[in-house]
Amino acid sequence: MMLGQPAQEQAQQSGPQQQPQQQIPDGPKPQIPDAPKPQQLPVGPVTPGRGTTLDSNGDSSTSDENAVPQKLPETAAQKSEEGQQPELPAAGEGPKAFTLVVRTNFVEIPFTVKDSKGKLVPGITWREVRVYENNLRQQLSLFTVDPFPLSVALVIDQSLTQDNMTKVNNALGAVQAAFTPYDEVAVFTYSNGPKMLTNFSAGPSALVAEGLRRSQSPGREAMMYSSGPLSQNININGGQDRYTDPNTNSSHGTSQLSVPNVPRDVHTLNDAILAAATALSRTATGRRRIVYVISDGKEYGSTAKFSEVVKYLNQNKIAVFGTLVGDSALPVTGFLDRMHLPLMMRDNILPAYAKQTGGNFEGEFRQKGIENSFAEITKEVRTQYTIGYYTHEPFIDGKYRQVEVKVLRPNLTVLSKPGYYPTAEEAKPPTVQPAAK
Repeated sequence: MMLGQPAQEQAQQSGPQQQPQQQIPDGPKPQIPDAPKPQQLPVGPVTPGRGTTLDSNGDSSTSDENAVPQKLPETAAQKSEEGQQPELPAAGEGPKAFTLVVRTNFVEIPFTVKDSKGKLVPGITWREVRVYENNLRQQLSLFTVDPFPLSVALVIDQSLTQDNMTKVNNALGAVQAAFTPYDEVAVFTYSNGPKMLTNFSAGPSALVAEGLRRSQSPGREAMMYSSGPLSQNININGGQDRYTDPNTNSSHGTSQLSVPNVPRDVHTLNDAILAAATALSRTATGRRRIVYVISDGKEYGSTAKFSEVVKYLNQNKIAVFGTLVGDSALPVTGFLDRMHLPLMMRDNILPAYAKQTGGNFEGEFRQKGIENSFAEITKEVRTQYTIGYYTHEPFIDGKYRQVEVKVLRPNLTVLSKPGYYPTAEEAKPPTVQPAAK
């Protein structure tokens, strides 16, 4: 205990000394503000949907109970995917928008949209359409759903068999009901060469009715050489000196095995479509140019080639539609007729024309179906969508351009021409108006 007391006193003396407390001088003391009082929000009965309106957020002095919720703003990704909004003409002004001025490198593409049951699909907007030229996406400049007036070259096959020709003759009375006074129609026929019966006139006019009456034909008889006296060759003399009488030769001098050869019928469908397209190329611009064919689709004996006619059609913006009759309209037989073997007659070339020009066709075997097909085809033409864009390719190089139109909806079929040939007519500069004197 004696040793611990001095050590404790020494530690107290060596420790830090405490500072004396400072005294606050007398004077006016600062006032401390009170805390903010809780505000009472004007909360009343909550209306569904009002949370997204301007009134509910206090951004507007007025209040509307029936205000519609605003849409969310579009993101940058959506805008870049859809592209810029094309020109959308007012209702009824669609055809005028495509003919106001001549646009350099401007391409016009009509197309049809059908569902899985073959019915027309309305209500497609420009946001759902994509167009590609040579696999490169193009920016839409025009989009319209307005119908265009029609310029139709009606081509009627007179080389049909008698039974099929009778059905066509009886159904021609329903043709004029499919056209309006704004449409113009010309009548062509073909068998062994095309023939123009009437020039272009208004659809319901008497001139078109007269042309349809003159187009009626009895048809041809089916050649049958399998039985009867013409099925046998007449041999003169016998033994080694025997020869066939050429006046009664059933094989027409082409068979070496005494097998009868049926001569080929002439069906100049290529020449008929080319003649109709030539007349259509002289019609006014701003109209939908259509070659409407009523035939079994057979082709043999034409001077013009299929590829040449298709090129001419695409250069002049002409589409081929049609009504298939006869055996080609039957499901199984019609499918086999579309298959083309080399060095053989084309049994059905009409589907190939429709595919290459963006057209379509209906296969009808009965008279009632043929009559209804006229209205269905013209309805399809009038409900086509039309888009336009400026191509980035040199427009007058003359090379074929592949075009593909897509719609961003599942299970839909888009009917449009697979390409086009650029022409100098579309690349000419706009018309210069003379200065006023």
